[in-house]
Amino acid sequence: MAEPERIVELLRVVSGIATDKIRTIKQVTASTRILALNALVESNRAGEAGRGFAVVANEVKSISGRINKVTHELESELSANIDELSCLGEAMIMHVRGNRLADLSLNMIEIIDRNLYERSCDVRWWATDSAVVDCLAQHSEAAGRYANKRLGVILDSYTVYLDLWVANAEGIVVANGRPERYPRAIGTDVGASQWFRDAMATRDGSDFAVADVSTNEALDNAMVATYSTAIREGGEVNGRAIGALGIFFDWEPQAKAVVDGVRLTEDERTRTRCMLIDSRGRIIAASDGRGLLREIVRLDCSDTMGNYRDDNGAIVGYALTPGYETYQGLGWYGVIVQESVS
Repeated sequence: MAEPERIVELLRVVSGIATDKIRTIKQVTASTRILALNALVESNRAGEAGRGFAVVANEVKSISGRINKVTHELESELSANIDELSCLGEAMIMHVRGNRLADLSLNMIEIIDRNLYERSCDVRWWATDSAVVDCLAQHSEAAGRYANKRLGVILDSYTVYLDLWVANAEGIVVANGRPERYPRAIGTDVGASQWFRDAMATRDGSDFAVADVSTNEALDNAMVATYSTAIREGGEVNGRAIGALGIFFDWEPQAKAVVDGVRLTEDERTRTRCMLIDSRGRIIAASDGRGLLREIVRLDCSDTMGNYRDDNGAIVGYALTPGYETYQGLGWYGVIVQESVS
């Protein structure tokens, strides 16, 4: 058992022992009073011969009464102090555990931010590749095949991606890096897709777009984080947008590695749920694998980082994405919910 919880548990044990012993003292004093009363009755029956014994019986009764009074005072004072210690112990648990969970939540979201910062760099870099630019500029099958080959080479080196797509200005995918694995990609109309529209609206080659984590039908309904930017004439930063490059980050296994990698003890792991949630509160990664893209988490937070106890008594730690370098983050949170020790 962890230290703060152990302190509270010891307090419960001490409280139980004290309560039991006080109950025993009360039973003893009650028996003593009965004996003293019986002695008085017998001394009265004995008359003059029992007068001395009556004095002793009265003294025993008096002592019993004093013990009873002290016992009640002890019980009252001990109860008040134990209650205060319990509150202090719970507060200590909340402070220590809550802050730790908030720190771990921040660590989760920072790992994701640094990872996705690299994705934002990749898409802007690859959009200037001559094979990608020529694929749209030349409008030939040979240029398309070469673009497929070039994108395939990139994918061989960057295993965190499922596929890379080149779409023309009309939103039709004309090249992808894994045509054998994802044959439905070529010819797909992505003109209405958020990632394509946002890519075509980027201000210049230094800009990029990112869509919410979602499933992609043409990629076998895999969960993807999609980054995109415009492919520009001549590969120039300020060139005219002639199409878009979309890169599909293999979200589920990468994100699961992050939520599963949180440093918890074995005891904690059985009663802890680590999650990443997006700006809408959707769970986009969870250590228990439940609720992905379906369950909504409503955080009770007024700051970028903190902790609180929820209605079920669990401690919730959270941290808002801080961003990384030029990557501002997407309003995502790292969240850890830990049930109390039984």
